[in-house]
Amino acid sequence: MKNTLISLIVLAGALSLQAVMAQDAPELFKSKPCAACHAIDTKLVGPTLKEVAAKNAGVAGAANTLANHIKNGTQGNWGPIPMPANPVTDEEAQTLATWVLSLK
Repeated sequence: MKNTLISLIVLAGALSLQAVMAQDAPELFKSKPCAACHAIDTKLVGPTLKEVAAKNAGVAGAANTLANHIKNGTQGNWGPIPMPANPVTDEEAQTLATWVLSLK
C-alpha cells in the first residue's frame, strides 16, 4: 500500500511538472535561436512549426527525433538549408519538441 501511494505521488508530480514545462515552452522557444528561422505559422528560413507538427503527426518516436534535431542540428529534411545545432539541454530540447508536436 505504501509503495503504491508513493508511486502515485511521484506520478502526479511528474505530470504537473510536464504541464508547467509545456506552458513555458513558448517562452523557451522565444529565448533560443530557434525563433530566428522558425515561426508558428509563418514561413521564415525554415518550415513553420505547424508544418513540422503536421509532418510528424502519428510518427513513432517523433518527439525524440525532433529533440535530437533541435539539439544537434540536421540537414536535408526540409531542403538544402541546414538547421544548426542549438544551445539547449536535453530537457529543453524534449520540451520544445513536445510543444511543437502539439501545435495544430
